[in-house]
Amino acid sequence: MTEMKNQTVIVAGASGVFGRHIRHALTDAGHTVLGLGRGDHNEIRGDLLDREGLLRAFAGVQADAVVHAATALKKPPMTHKGMHGTDDLRIAGTANLLEAAKPAGVRRFVGENIVFGYGYRDFGDRVLTEADEFGVTDPDAGFNRHLEAMREKENLALASGLEAVSLRYGLFYGPGATETMVQMLRKRQMPAFNDHGRVLPWTHLASAANAVVEAIELDRPSPAYNVVDAEKGFGDMIKAIAHAFEAPKPFTAPTWMMAVAPYMYRALHINLRVSSDKAREELGWRPEYATIEEGLGAQTLLRV
Repeated sequence: MTEMKNQTVIVAGASGVFGRHIRHALTDAGHTVLGLGRGDHNEIRGDLLDREGLLRAFAGVQADAVVHAATALKKPPMTHKGMHGTDDLRIAGTANLLEAAKPAGVRRFVGENIVFGYGYRDFGDRVLTEADEFGVTDPDAGFNRHLEAMREKENLALASGLEAVSLRYGLFYGPGATETMVQMLRKRQMPAFNDHGRVLPWTHLASAANAVVEAIELDRPSPAYNVVDAEKGFGDMIKAIAHAFEAPKPFTAPTWMMAVAPYMYRALHINLRVSSDKAREELGWRPEYATIEEGLGAQTLLRV
C-alpha cells in the first residue's frame, strides 16, 4: 500500500491533552495541522455542538483529513454525569463535524474511541479483536448511554461516505495524562485498589498519536483498529506510577469503597484484554515504549 504525505489535517480537540500530542506527531511527519476548537489559539474557531457556527467556521477551509479527538473530560470520570459531555461530542459532535468537513474536501475521517466499547465487564482471559461486537447494549441505562455514543461515533463516520477509521485506545497515560495521579499520590489521595487478577488496556499518548499519523498516511486502512500498548490492573498501575515518580506508596483499598460512585465502581471491575495485532500488521504501528514502566520512566525525565 502507498503512503500519503504532506496532507492538511483538521484536528478537533487540538488544544486538549491528546490533541497536543497529535499536532506534534502530525507536524513532525510533515503534515499541516489546522486545530479546531473554541479557543482563539485554534486555526479554526468552532464548537462541535454548535452546528450552524461550525458550518460558518469551515467556510473557505480546505483539507485532506479530519481527526475527531475532542473530549469533554478534564479528569477521570467518577459518575455517569461526568461522561455525558463526551457522549454528546461522540454523537452530535461527530454528526456536525462530518457535515462541515465534506464541503472542505475532506476525504478521510479518523476518530478516537476507547476499548471500553466492547463492554464494561469482566471478559476473563478472552482476548478481543476488532471482529468482536463494539458498542454493545448494556442492561444498565447509564452505561448503555456511553456505549451507544461509542458505537454511533463509528457508525456515523462509516455512513458518511468518507473513508472512516476508528482508533480504539486503552486508557491513556503519559505526559498530560499521568500528572493528576502523581499529584493525588503525593497528597495521599489516591489508593491502589485490589485488582484480583483483573487487567485494563493502556496506551501511551505518544503511541496513540503515532497511530493517528499512520491512519492518515495509509492508502487503504481498515475501519477500526485496537491500539493498546500493554495491560495492567488499575491498582498495579497506581503502584507503578508511585514507584516511577517516587511518590509515597499508596495504601491498598477494597473496591467496595467506590460503591458510592457507580461509574468508577464498575470500571474497577472490568477485566479486558484486546489484541493490537491488526494495527501492527496493517498500519505498521508499534508502541512508543516496550513496557509501561519504560514509558513512565521516560516521563520522569521531563521532571513532571
